[in-house]
Amino acid sequence: MTNDPSRLLPRHQSGPPANSGDLQCPLVLIVDDNEAVRAALQELLLSVGLDAVCFASTRELLGAALPARPGCLILDIRMPGLSGLDLQQHLASIGNRKPIIFLSGHADVAMTVKAMKAGAVDFLTKPVQEQALLDAVSAGIARDVAQRAEDRIVKQHVDRFATLTPRERQVLHELAYGRVNKQIAFDLGISEVTVKLHRGNVMRKMQAASVGQLVRTWDSVPAELRDRP
Repeated sequence: MTNDPSRLLPRHQSGPPANSGDLQCPLVLIVDDNEAVRAALQELLLSVGLDAVCFASTRELLGAALPARPGCLILDIRMPGLSGLDLQQHLASIGNRKPIIFLSGHADVAMTVKAMKAGAVDFLTKPVQEQALLDAVSAGIARDVAQRAEDRIVKQHVDRFATLTPRERQVLHELAYGRVNKQIAFDLGISEVTVKLHRGNVMRKMQAASVGQLVRTWDSVPAELRDRP
Protein backbone atom coordinates (compact mmCIF):
# COMPACT_ATOMS: atom_id res chain seq x y z
CA MET A 1 0.00 0.00 0.00
CA THR A 2 1.57 3.27 -1.05
CA ASN A 3 0.61 6.50 0.64
CA ASP A 4 0.28 9.52 -1.65
CA PRO A 5 -2.17 12.03 -0.16
CA SER A 6 -1.77 14.45 -3.09
CA ARG A 7 -3.21 11.80 -5.43
CA LEU A 8 -6.13 10.86 -3.21
CA LEU A 9 -7.35 14.09 -1.64
CA PRO A 10 -9.01 15.60 -4.74
CA ARG A 11 -11.42 12.66 -4.88
CA HIS A 12 -11.85 12.10 -1.12
CA GLN A 13 -12.33 15.14 1.04
CA SER A 14 -12.60 14.90 4.81
CA GLY A 15 -15.93 15.06 6.63
CA PRO A 16 -19.36 13.77 5.63
CA PRO A 17 -20.67 13.91 2.04
CA ALA A 18 -21.88 17.31 0.89
CA ASN A 19 -25.45 18.25 1.86
CA SER A 20 -25.66 15.23 4.13
CA GLY A 21 -27.30 17.07 7.00
CA ASP A 22 -25.01 15.21 9.39
CA LEU A 23 -22.22 17.52 10.56
CA GLN A 24 -20.34 14.96 12.67
CA CYS A 25 -16.93 13.97 11.33
CA PRO A 26 -17.00 10.39 10.02
CA LEU A 27 -15.20 7.66 11.95
CA VAL A 28 -13.93 4.51 10.23
CA LEU A 29 -13.52 1.39 12.38
CA ILE A 30 -10.79 -1.02 11.29
CA VAL A 31 -10.85 -4.60 12.57
CA ASP A 32 -7.94 -6.85 11.55
CA ASP A 33 -5.75 -9.24 13.52
CA ASN A 34 -2.68 -8.20 11.50
CA GLU A 35 -1.03 -5.20 13.16
CA ALA A 36 0.82 -4.13 10.00
CA VAL A 37 -2.41 -4.14 7.99
CA ARG A 38 -4.20 -2.12 10.68
CA ALA A 39 -1.44 0.48 10.75
CA ALA A 40 -1.33 0.80 6.95
CA LEU A 41 -5.10 1.20 6.65
CA GLN A 42 -5.23 3.76 9.43
CA GLU A 43 -2.37 5.75 7.91
CA LEU A 44 -4.11 5.80 4.53
CA LEU A 45 -7.39 7.03 5.97
CA LEU A 46 -5.73 9.67 8.12
CA SER A 47 -3.86 10.90 5.04
CA VAL A 48 -7.16 11.88 3.41
CA GLY A 49 -8.59 13.49 6.53
CA LEU A 50 -10.69 10.63 7.88
CA ASP A 51 -10.61 9.57 11.53
CA ALA A 52 -9.88 5.87 12.01
CA VAL A 53 -9.75 3.62 15.07
CA CYS A 54 -8.19 0.14 15.02
CA PHE A 55 -9.14 -3.11 16.76
CA ALA A 56 -7.28 -6.42 16.76
CA SER A 57 -10.43 -8.56 17.03
CA THR A 58 -14.20 -8.41 16.78
CA ARG A 59 -14.40 -9.03 20.53
CA GLU A 60 -12.26 -5.94 21.14
CA LEU A 61 -14.57 -3.89 18.91
CA LEU A 62 -17.72 -5.10 20.65
CA GLY A 63 -16.24 -4.22 24.03
CA ALA A 64 -15.34 -0.67 23.05
CA ALA A 65 -17.34 2.46 23.91
CA LEU A 66 -17.68 4.18 20.54
CA PRO A 67 -19.07 7.64 19.74
CA ALA A 68 -22.28 7.78 17.72
CA ARG A 69 -20.69 9.16 14.57
CA PRO A 70 -21.36 8.32 10.92
CA GLY A 71 -18.86 6.02 9.28
CA CYS A 72 -18.27 2.43 8.31
CA LEU A 73 -16.43 -0.75 9.25
CA ILE A 74 -13.40 -2.18 7.46
CA LEU A 75 -13.48 -5.78 8.55
CA ASP A 76 -11.13 -8.71 7.99
CA ILE A 77 -13.13 -11.77 7.03
CA ARG A 78 -11.11 -14.37 8.95
CA MET A 79 -9.90 -13.71 12.47
CA PRO A 80 -9.48 -15.71 15.67
CA GLY A 81 -12.74 -15.94 17.61
CA LEU A 82 -15.73 -14.24 16.03
CA SER A 83 -15.18 -13.97 12.26
CA GLY A 84 -16.06 -11.00 10.12
CA LEU A 85 -19.14 -12.75 8.77
CA ASP A 86 -20.18 -13.68 12.32
CA LEU A 87 -19.89 -10.04 13.35
CA GLN A 88 -21.95 -8.93 10.36
CA GLN A 89 -24.69 -11.37 11.37
CA HIS A 90 -24.52 -10.27 15.01
CA LEU A 91 -24.79 -6.58 14.16
CA ALA A 92 -27.79 -7.25 11.91
CA SER A 93 -29.49 -9.21 14.71
CA ILE A 94 -29.31 -6.24 17.08
CA GLY A 95 -30.42 -3.71 14.47
CA ASN A 96 -27.00 -2.14 13.91
CA ARG A 97 -26.83 -1.21 10.21
CA LYS A 98 -23.30 0.19 10.21
CA PRO A 99 -21.99 -0.35 6.63
CA ILE A 100 -19.27 -2.99 6.31
CA ILE A 101 -16.38 -3.30 3.86
CA PHE A 102 -14.78 -6.72 3.95
CA LEU A 103 -11.09 -7.37 3.36
CA SER A 104 -9.72 -10.85 2.84
CA GLY A 105 -6.68 -12.68 1.56
CA HIS A 106 -8.53 -16.00 1.54
CA ALA A 107 -11.97 -15.29 0.10
CA ASP A 108 -14.00 -17.69 -2.00
CA VAL A 109 -17.07 -17.05 -4.15
CA ALA A 110 -19.55 -18.43 -1.60
CA MET A 111 -18.12 -16.24 1.16
CA THR A 112 -18.25 -13.15 -1.04
CA VAL A 113 -21.84 -13.81 -2.12
CA LYS A 114 -22.94 -14.37 1.49
CA ALA A 115 -21.37 -11.11 2.65
CA MET A 116 -22.81 -9.05 -0.21
CA LYS A 117 -26.29 -10.55 0.15
CA ALA A 118 -26.19 -9.58 3.83
CA GLY A 119 -25.61 -5.95 2.82
CA ALA A 120 -21.84 -5.44 2.69
CA VAL A 121 -20.72 -2.32 0.82
CA ASP A 122 -17.86 -4.18 -0.88
CA PHE A 123 -15.66 -7.25 -0.62
CA LEU A 124 -12.01 -6.48 -1.39
CA THR A 125 -8.98 -8.76 -1.51
CA LYS A 126 -5.57 -8.20 0.05
CA PRO A 127 -3.33 -6.51 -0.89
CA VAL A 128 -6.02 -3.92 -1.48
CA GLN A 129 -5.69 -1.09 -3.97
CA GLU A 130 -5.82 2.26 -2.20
CA GLN A 131 -8.33 3.88 -4.54
CA ALA A 132 -10.66 0.87 -4.45
CA LEU A 133 -10.65 0.96 -0.65
CA LEU A 134 -11.21 4.71 -0.46
CA ASP A 135 -14.05 4.50 -2.96
CA ALA A 136 -15.67 1.80 -0.81
CA VAL A 137 -15.16 3.85 2.35
CA SER A 138 -16.73 6.89 0.68
CA ALA A 139 -19.73 4.78 -0.35
CA GLY A 140 -19.98 3.30 3.15
CA ILE A 141 -19.96 6.70 4.84
CA ALA A 142 -22.56 8.04 2.40
CA ARG A 143 -24.79 5.04 3.10
CA ASP A 144 -24.47 5.49 6.86
CA VAL A 145 -25.26 9.21 6.66
CA ALA A 146 -28.36 8.43 4.58
CA GLN A 147 -29.45 5.68 6.99
CA ARG A 148 -29.01 7.95 9.99
CA ALA A 149 -31.10 10.66 8.31
CA GLU A 150 -33.80 8.10 7.52
CA ASP A 151 -33.76 6.86 11.12
CA ARG A 152 -34.23 10.41 12.41
CA ILE A 153 -37.30 10.86 10.19
CA VAL A 154 -38.78 7.54 11.31
CA LYS A 155 -38.26 8.54 14.96
CA GLN A 156 -40.13 11.79 14.31
CA HIS A 157 -43.03 9.85 12.82
CA VAL A 158 -43.04 7.38 15.72
CA ASP A 159 -43.04 10.21 18.27
CA ARG A 160 -45.96 11.90 16.50
CA PHE A 161 -47.84 8.61 16.19
CA ALA A 162 -47.53 8.17 19.97
CA THR A 163 -49.58 11.35 20.49
CA LEU A 164 -52.65 9.91 18.74
CA THR A 165 -55.60 8.64 20.76
CA PRO A 166 -56.80 5.04 20.19
CA ARG A 167 -59.71 6.32 18.08
CA GLU A 168 -57.42 8.54 16.01
CA ARG A 169 -55.20 5.54 15.35
CA GLN A 170 -58.23 3.60 14.15
CA VAL A 171 -59.14 6.41 11.76
CA LEU A 172 -55.54 6.62 10.53
CA HIS A 173 -55.52 2.86 9.95
CA GLU A 174 -58.69 3.13 7.85
CA LEU A 175 -57.35 6.10 5.88
CA ALA A 176 -54.11 4.24 5.17
CA TYR A 177 -56.11 1.45 3.56
CA GLY A 178 -58.02 3.80 1.27
CA ARG A 179 -61.29 4.03 3.16
CA VAL A 180 -63.40 7.17 2.72
CA ASN A 181 -65.13 9.01 5.56
CA LYS A 182 -68.50 7.33 5.03
CA GLN A 183 -66.94 3.84 5.12
CA ILE A 184 -64.87 4.70 8.21
CA ALA A 185 -67.96 6.02 9.98
CA PHE A 186 -69.86 2.80 9.24
CA ASP A 187 -66.96 0.53 10.28
CA LEU A 188 -66.35 2.37 13.56
CA GLY A 189 -69.99 3.07 14.37
CA ILE A 190 -69.56 6.83 14.53
CA SER A 191 -70.85 9.78 12.49
CA GLU A 192 -69.10 11.22 9.44
CA VAL A 193 -68.74 14.51 11.30
CA THR A 194 -66.83 12.71 14.06
CA VAL A 195 -64.66 10.98 11.47
CA LYS A 196 -63.82 14.36 9.92
CA LEU A 197 -62.93 15.71 13.36
CA HIS A 198 -60.61 12.77 14.10
CA ARG A 199 -59.15 12.96 10.61
CA GLY A 200 -58.30 16.64 11.10
CA ASN A 201 -56.65 15.86 14.43
CA VAL A 202 -54.62 13.07 12.85
CA MET A 203 -53.42 15.30 10.01
CA ARG A 204 -52.42 18.00 12.50
CA LYS A 205 -50.65 15.71 14.96
CA MET A 206 -48.81 13.79 12.23
CA GLN A 207 -47.96 17.10 10.50
CA ALA A 208 -49.21 15.78 7.16
CA ALA A 209 -50.25 18.20 4.43
CA SER A 210 -52.15 15.59 2.42
CA VAL A 211 -53.60 12.10 2.74
CA GLY A 212 -50.80 10.82 0.51
CA GLN A 213 -48.18 12.20 2.89
CA LEU A 214 -50.15 10.76 5.80
CA VAL A 215 -50.11 7.30 4.23
CA ARG A 216 -46.35 7.51 3.62
CA THR A 217 -45.88 8.48 7.26
CA TRP A 218 -48.04 5.55 8.36
CA ASP A 219 -45.95 3.18 6.24
CA SER A 220 -42.74 4.38 7.94
CA VAL A 221 -44.02 3.54 11.44
CA PRO A 222 -42.91 0.02 12.48
CA ALA A 223 -45.68 -2.54 12.06
CA GLU A 224 -45.55 -3.61 15.71
CA LEU A 225 -46.48 -0.05 16.71
CA ARG A 226 -49.16 0.37 14.07
CA ASP A 227 -50.88 -2.83 15.19
CA ARG A 228 -50.76 -1.97 18.89
CA PRO A 229 -54.21 -1.09 20.34
